[in-house]
Amino acid sequence: MKIVIVGDGKVGFALADQLSKEGHAITVIDSNLDNLKNLMDVLDVLVVHGNGASLDVQREAGVDKSDLLIGATSSDELNILACLVAKKIGAGQTIARVKNPEYSEQLHFIKDELGLSMAVNPDLTAATEIARCLRFPNALNIDFFAKGRIELLEFTIPEGNMLDGMQLLSIYTTLKTRVLVCAVQRGDDVFIPDGHFTLRAGDNVTITSSPLEISLFFKTIGIYQQKIRTVLIVGGGNTSYYLAKQLCDLGMQVKIIESDLARCRTLSEMLPKAIILNGRGNDRELLQSENIEDADALIAASESDEMNLLISLYAQSVKVPKIITKIERTDVLEMYGNISSGIVVSPRQLIATNIIRFVRALSNSAGSSVETLHRIVNDRVEALEFRVNNAKDLVDRKLKDLPIRRGILVAVINRNGHVIIPGGNDVIMEGDSVIIVTTHKNLTDLTDILE
Repeated sequence: MKIVIVGDGKVGFALADQLSKEGHAITVIDSNLDNLKNLMDVLDVLVVHGNGASLDVQREAGVDKSDLLIGATSSDELNILACLVAKKIGAGQTIARVKNPEYSEQLHFIKDELGLSMAVNPDLTAATEIARCLRFPNALNIDFFAKGRIELLEFTIPEGNMLDGMQLLSIYTTLKTRVLVCAVQRGDDVFIPDGHFTLRAGDNVTITSSPLEISLFFKTIGIYQQKIRTVLIVGGGNTSYYLAKQLCDLGMQVKIIESDLARCRTLSEMLPKAIILNGRGNDRELLQSENIEDADALIAASESDEMNLLISLYAQSVKVPKIITKIERTDVLEMYGNISSGIVVSPRQLIATNIIRFVRALSNSAGSSVETLHRIVNDRVEALEFRVNNAKDLVDRKLKDLPIRRGILVAVINRNGHVIIPGGNDVIMEGDSVIIVTTHKNLTDLTDILE
């Protein structure tokens, strides 16, 4: 596909990087010539210097012959205008990044009335992801398929847990719960395990099943959900605003630490149920005075990745039970080390994943399109939900008879709301939703799982 990206900032670069790796022809428009030169040094993409909303610049970039234009600058208005111009001159689809909280309540209106294919808000998406993690505090990560009927949940096996030393074949016979272990991270190694794989304490394990079965599974293995009641958020940006609003609505007690006094006053007006504190997030005395060690969760959500990681490492040292760190550049993790008890959330990666899912659905040729896509195990594994339609090479054949590629697992079959954890004798039928977990990238159709 021919894709034009307007804006070479954090989101624009992430999109150009990932979409070019998936084989699409990428052109990037940006008004900063230095940014474009740096981009060309790193990625195999075309660049056009100029205003992304300019008719002449868009024609120079070939927007009129493109399949998709993505407005990803720091200006909401410029993104929307670029999409409107693109639609007028013949672009197939348009996506706008819309970040301003004043527009957040209008996203559906903006999308529908202006003819956008998608309107995405990185800060709102990140806040929703963090809020979801706080609702399931024992999970390192949780994703949903089939409109919430199927969960994909990652957790760490504690020392002394009954799963330590258990072979996967024994899970159902021993625990009597229908969950599937679909990925395991052990140190730097990632496995798509078979039934003979043996679990160990310290493994990061991703399981999938219905919410009821997963709840029963955790009760059976003796891991109980500790409810989050008090949350300390460091940083008062848009992500923190969206997050605090959601958490206050859920009945949680929220404190926000923000260094800018004017922003504190604004947040106090926008969030009457939250406590807003003026101070530096890396001030240890302030954190101690606010009883950081008694908080159920700490969210490091300032505009500095380095600051967020340092605050999270301190929270880990005082044993805060749940730590979530917002970062933009995943490479900084290598410098500071992982937060062993925490979760990392990247707004630009979340948006990139949502857009890539949309692009893969557009690229689909055989009918079994990608409906949902999640990246798990530090982005090293993909979990995709396909709607089965006209997949003649797959349907009505037992799974054990299909030539499925290595590194691919058929994890779940959703048949009219009935969740099936498949075995070798199960079959895929027309109309099913099928969840595939794989270390392969660029799957756009369900038939890609076959040799």
